[in-house]
Amino acid sequence: MSRKTLLNSKDIEIILHRLACQLIENHNDFSNTVLIGLQPRGTFLANRLAALLKNEYSIKDLKTGLLDITFYRDDFRRRNAPLAATTTEIDFLIEGKKVVIIDDVLFSGRSIRAALTAIQSYGRPENIELLVLIDRRFSRHLPIQPNYRGRQVDAINEERVLVTWRETHKKDAVYIEQK
Repeated sequence: MSRKTLLNSKDIEIILHRLACQLIENHNDFSNTVLIGLQPRGTFLANRLAALLKNEYSIKDLKTGLLDITFYRDDFRRRNAPLAATTTEIDFLIEGKKVVIIDDVLFSGRSIRAALTAIQSYGRPENIELLVLIDRRFSRHLPIQPNYRGRQVDAINEERVLVTWRETHKKDAVYIEQK
């Protein structure tokens, strides 16, 4: 298996600042906006963006949450091994709020479809947007597109995009792996 580096830690840092600035342009003070990271891999991106918005861009009272979509997935019962659920941590209502769903890689769109279904348990949002670090645009199975993307990658189906975070792998990087 060969591995090629798409983004290093400096590239990711630049992208995170750009995404934070784009969010500020569209949501101002975030008084009516919440950020929801998809468990498990979108949580790192959501937490990083939230920290940037609070610490470097002085956004006060930013509401963030984490959403587990395990039981909303369309392949939940089709896998050989059972999926392990994580926790949902949303301690606020999203009724009438602008919601930004955050995930690391947009591949087929099925995870986002599951997130759209799962989020309804917490109210009816005014608007839902999607932010991803990596958009694999030619791999979509559903008509789902991101509002904010860090980088667009034209990887074929046999290639895998792997995002590593310093919190779990001691290094921020994005790789493309070929089987």
